Amino acid sequence: MKEQLEQEKLRLIIFKSALELGQKVDEHLLDLYNYDKNRYTFIVPIKENFFDDGHLKVEIDSTVRGKDLFLLTDVGNYSISYMMRGYLNHASPNDLMAELKDGIGASNCHAKSINIVMPLLYAGRQHRRNTRENLACGANLREIDNLPRIKSFITFDAHDQGVEHATQNMEFENFYATNTILEQFINNTSRDELKNLVFVAPDTGATGRRNVYLNSFNSEYINREAGSFIKQRDYNHLVNGKYPVIAHDYCGNNDLTGKTAIVVDDMISSGGSMFDVIEELNKRGIGHLYIIVTFALFTKGIDKFKEYYEKGMLDGIYTTNLSYIPKEYMEESWLHVCDCSQELAQIIYNIHNDLSITSILTDKSRPVKLLEKKLKVD
Repeated sequence: MKEQLEQEKLRLIIFKSALELGQKVDEHLLDLYNYDKNRYTFIVPIKENFFDDGHLKVEIDSTVRGKDLFLLTDVGNYSISYMMRGYLNHASPNDLMAELKDGIGASNCHAKSINIVMPLLYAGRQHRRNTRENLACGANLREIDNLPRIKSFITFDAHDQGVEHATQNMEFENFYATNTILEQFINNTSRDELKNLVFVAPDTGATGRRNVYLNSFNSEYINREAGSFIKQRDYNHLVNGKYPVIAHDYCGNNDLTGKTAIVVDDMISSGGSMFDVIEELNKRGIGHLYIIVTFALFTKGIDKFKEYYEKGMLDGIYTTNLSYIPKEYMEESWLHVCDCSQELAQIIYNIHNDLSITSILTDKSRPVKLLEKKLKVD
């Protein structure tokens, strides 16, 4: 059994929902501190108990008194199961949110400070009120913000960063995995594909993210252009929690013959909007098509994406390991899952040691340097 580092105040509480990512973060942190990964760990052992009546309880099996705790959870992990009254249930985001709060409650009388690491923000897409409804994301952030000893809340690519207005006591840090994704994308993609790019937003809400990627390719060696789809929805009818899309119009150069499209968004949910984008871009003669998202949820499975890939209409999807993806999905050759554990470990290290995180938040120089190295002709 690995030893706790008594001389260090940093500790990790890794919930089962984020276990694989958390173990990688632990190893990177040990590297940063120059400790033996085979002997030591920052992870505090816990028990996650689901009872037959549906209640849950988190127990901490080691002291956290005076420690700086980082609690890591993935509310998008739908593989966590438990038995309730003889029936097998899969934990929902609501269950995992309740578990996080129970973990906070189990530690906040003893810990020096508590930091929440929730890469996929709970209810993050429900960022505005359309009718008589609760703003669950803001309400939960406000509740956590008012708990004692909460120092910071760390998330990635919040659908709308305006949700931070729900907090006033804790730090709200919203990071982007742009550099990590683009490093793998640029290394995997041929020189010819990279020379003529079109950056596409699948809807108007994604234009900001598209522009981040567009600016990350600011190199004299490539030709760049931008395009965007505009959704028209039927707001008179709500179907399965969504207003149906009745038109998906493209704004940009209609002749995309031979170009490489990079479609950028924060997540793939069911994939319906992306299917329209793939169809429309292929009608315009696109040469290669890649999708880049921070979170690939695939709530309707991957069969349709697989079909587009086999037809030559889709070259690949790049995403992160910040939220759960089934092992069988990751075996697909067209799905590239970028490991963000090192970046997350650096974030935790800097926050714990009261170091600046500005460079992690704002540095967009890495993709340009990689492009220059790959495309520059000696």
